[in-house]
Amino acid sequence: MPDLLPGFTAQGVETRSADVRARVGGKGPPVLLLHGYPQTSAMWHRMAPALADRFTVVACDLRGYGDSAKPESAPDHSTYAKRAMAEDLADVMSALGHERFHVVGHDRGGRVGHRLAVDHAARVRSLTVLDIAPTLAMYEATDLAFARAYYHWFFLIQPAPMPEKLIGADPEFFLRDKLRAWSQGRWPFDERAVAEYVRCFRDPATIHATCEDYRAAASIDLDHDRVDRDAGVRVACPVLALWGERGTVHRCFRPLEEWRRVSTGAVEGRPLASGHYLPEEIPEDTLRELVPFLERAQTAA
Repeated sequence: MPDLLPGFTAQGVETRSADVRARVGGKGPPVLLLHGYPQTSAMWHRMAPALADRFTVVACDLRGYGDSAKPESAPDHSTYAKRAMAEDLADVMSALGHERFHVVGHDRGGRVGHRLAVDHAARVRSLTVLDIAPTLAMYEATDLAFARAYYHWFFLIQPAPMPEKLIGADPEFFLRDKLRAWSQGRWPFDERAVAEYVRCFRDPATIHATCEDYRAAASIDLDHDRVDRDAGVRVACPVLALWGERGTVHRCFRPLEEWRRVSTGAVEGRPLASGHYLPEEIPEDTLRELVPFLERAQTAA
């Protein structure tokens, strides 16, 4: 993807349990960028170059996605638990020489970022989450409106191989339909990035791994979140929550209230004029919120 992320270098980083593809560029305090479903680190192509003017940017493909490894799934889905994904990324940042860093996650990447901020609290300077509320809060507040809008949450968690077979019949159709639906019928995407998503999503191993991501979210991830809630374990670093005012999260949840329930540090944020895909729909507006937050968090830390 040199044309999408000019000046970035791509490398595979071997972690304790999965090889992770990372794209690295810029200079300054380290910022880890984590993508959502059904994308790859290519989704940051409209933000990462600007961030690289001030920060060392590390954009990773989550385990199971893109060009990162797709380990064999376990019966309890723990292979694709956010705890396992977070451990991957903590290892990546260690391998790259970054002891402490900021985390910015969209969609699934935000859920991995949440787990990073809890399990590796001493290392995460700040957490930015884009268009999500905490997973446990969303499942416990599920109603008809949310279930209809996010039907994929309940489709992808069905036992293998049913969703894998259906998606595998036409992966590109499924991917493009999801992108269009979650951007509220608009098409803000660069076709070069979409071609990258499609290339990776055509791999049956990716389809299975990404279903396992959702199966983990509806099972073992909830167990981990409930243990944290009962033990009073919270996110301690500053949190920035941004979400699209045309999206389901805005209609069905109160993101700031939900992030404050799981945090002891300061939580700030607001809705922006966007659908689900803030980094691709409104990159400049997202950067205007994100960069000052990162700079304040860096100074405070």
